[in-house]
Amino acid sequence: MSVFVNDETRLVVQGITGRDGSFHTRQMVEYGTAVVAGVTPGKGGQKFSARRGQDVPIFNTVVQAVQESGANTSVIYVPPAFAAGAIMEAADADIGFIVAITEGIPVQELARAYAYVKDRGSRLLGPNCPGIISPGQGKVGIIPAQIASRGPVGLVSRSGTLTYEAVDQLTRAGIGQTTCIGIGGDPIVGTTFIDCLEAFRDDSDTEAVVMIGEIGGTDEQDAAEWAHEHLSKPVVGFIAGQTAPPGRRMGHAGAIISGSSGTAEDKIRCFRQNGIAVAPRPADITHLIKEALGI
Repeated sequence: MSVFVNDETRLVVQGITGRDGSFHTRQMVEYGTAVVAGVTPGKGGQKFSARRGQDVPIFNTVVQAVQESGANTSVIYVPPAFAAGAIMEAADADIGFIVAITEGIPVQELARAYAYVKDRGSRLLGPNCPGIISPGQGKVGIIPAQIASRGPVGLVSRSGTLTYEAVDQLTRAGIGQTTCIGIGGDPIVGTTFIDCLEAFRDDSDTEAVVMIGEIGGTDEQDAAEWAHEHLSKPVVGFIAGQTAPPGRRMGHAGAIISGSSGTAEDKIRCFRQNGIAVAPRPADITHLIKEALGI
């Protein structure tokens, strides 16, 4: 099994004719994801050549795309100025799972879009995230398909590049994944660590979880406490930014230490207090997962 994305995913790509949208659409199609429609205003009626012998119909609106193709998932490759509107348009079209890859969406606009999506019963992943891949079933976003393999470990991360690093090392060690999720590093994200842990708890094929956090905020601490109370599966953690000076933003907009609650030390301490094994380096994640799985 998997979470959020599976072989029943029917994907519409918002911004399919842009540079990033077109490149990654071809990557997703090549992997086997059912990309059933694209949306670029003003280009409705055209076709996008995903690969030889496979064209994706383009529509002017998401509503039209859903009506014609039966899409149930959307991925957004739209510039920051228009991305919040694209998120709300997808929710208006009753898309159940919306993945926003776009970085740099203004926080106030994102706050409105998040509330809009939630009110309509949809789920938003991101923004500023690499997306999601369920090996062997489908990928939505920009996670490189060649590094993932099918197996018993669920992975959730705030960092895109550390997602790639951890997935690649697991695969090289012969440990596959059920689903790998990048939730994004902005101050506001649509899907939290706890949302993902809950999904992995309910997935019978997920036997252990890797959770990769970073400095800033208290999401990791909240997730660790939730896991201690509600998740019997073993969790291995890693916190990025252990050498970051206080008050300095490191990479992501949400990765800034405020007071003591956002420090790496505080997060690591909370992980350990709640029974989560902490890897001192990304390279140690695989060793800890092997111990957790008894292999």
